[in-house]
Amino acid sequence: MDRESLSVPESVVLNATGDQPIPEMGVVEQVWETDPIAPADIPELTRRAVESLDWSGVPGGGEVAIGAGSRGIANLAAIVGGVVAAVDGLGYDPFVFPAMGSHGGATGEGQREKLEALGVTEDAIGCEIRSSMDVVEVGRTAERDVPVVADANAVGADAILPVNRVKPHTDFDGDVESGLSKMLVIGMGKQQGAKIAHEWAVDWSFRNMIPEITEQLLAELPVVGGVAIVEDQHDDTALVEGITPDGFLDRERELLRTAYDIMPTIPFDELDVVVVDRFGKDVSGQGMDTNVIGRRPFAINEPAPESPDIKRIFARSLTETTKGNAMGMGSADFVHEAVLRELEAEKTLINAITASTVRGVRLPPVVETDRAGLVASLSTGGVVPVAEARVIRVTDTMRLDRMYASSALVDEARERSDLRVVADPMPVEFDEDGQFAAPTPHES
Repeated sequence: MDRESLSVPESVVLNATGDQPIPEMGVVEQVWETDPIAPADIPELTRRAVESLDWSGVPGGGEVAIGAGSRGIANLAAIVGGVVAAVDGLGYDPFVFPAMGSHGGATGEGQREKLEALGVTEDAIGCEIRSSMDVVEVGRTAERDVPVVADANAVGADAILPVNRVKPHTDFDGDVESGLSKMLVIGMGKQQGAKIAHEWAVDWSFRNMIPEITEQLLAELPVVGGVAIVEDQHDDTALVEGITPDGFLDRERELLRTAYDIMPTIPFDELDVVVVDRFGKDVSGQGMDTNVIGRRPFAINEPAPESPDIKRIFARSLTETTKGNAMGMGSADFVHEAVLRELEAEKTLINAITASTVRGVRLPPVVETDRAGLVASLSTGGVVPVAEARVIRVTDTMRLDRMYASSALVDEARERSDLRVVADPMPVEFDEDGQFAAPTPHES
């Protein structure tokens, strides 16, 4: 069976759904007060972050391993390049290593390509990138005797300096979630470390595991500190800060609370249909941020977020940077055939096995057009009058400043101070092939 045979033709969907009306859609914008860091200020702020750390234990001219991940972090190349320049300015020899678990197909070359897709190239950052899947066991946990492994290149350096964004995690809730500590435990552990962590998470939750193993890694390895990043609702850089090892967990806990306060969310609690234009690993570890869509169907012993309540999700495509990794498509109810066409099964399966989230890569029903996907979603969510249908279309779960919204939601937005109506509702237009004629909401 080939991939094309898995895609249901539009004619079949429209015949099965009957005369399903489509609500008119306008454009709604969220009103956020933000104060992002200007790109021109990033090098200086990054230099201060690096210089705020204690370098007294690192020998002059020693090698410093700088960890960089696979997430779509704003200004990532500039921040990593700034860290490299600052380390070099202190008289040390920096190199960058990918700290991204199994991403990139669990190969050294694949992880290098992931960094390059994010703009982190040797020319851009000014130093060597050492990408390998080799790890070294650096210890075992006290009570459970779990092996703790780390990137061999990093272990061999005189100092280790992870660079990562602090944000809510998609799979669990805890005092420390996605950030520097998780990068040490899972990202720096490469495929083997990530697999160990996710296997043990079934019985030993991440909320307990990550802090404990972080403390062990800080004790065993020459981690000089970390450079933490926090982003605002527009996914712009809001903070760049150096964190010393003795304050790792406590300060990251505080930054996580800040990240929760300013993370972008969908501004409606109950929705009939959400159309997601694209998803991928650069958007979220689970393709679509579970904290945004209110679904966590493949988490390990973790409840789903309380809101929003979404009846149907139609996902249209993968991001270019995800390189075919379709992790998270299992959160959707329907996907466009573009997802199937862009999917690379090997990368996706490796990620699913490593993370023990096989349900996250289950393939939903595949439709050949946007019209078919929207109609199928509307017709399977219960009887809802078209005038009352609550439908939005977003670019992805990071870019939520602007979205297409149905008439019922536009009417609601007119009464709210946190929302602004940018365009009044109009009939949804499709091209001759049944695809959306309008651009992504972020480009509208």
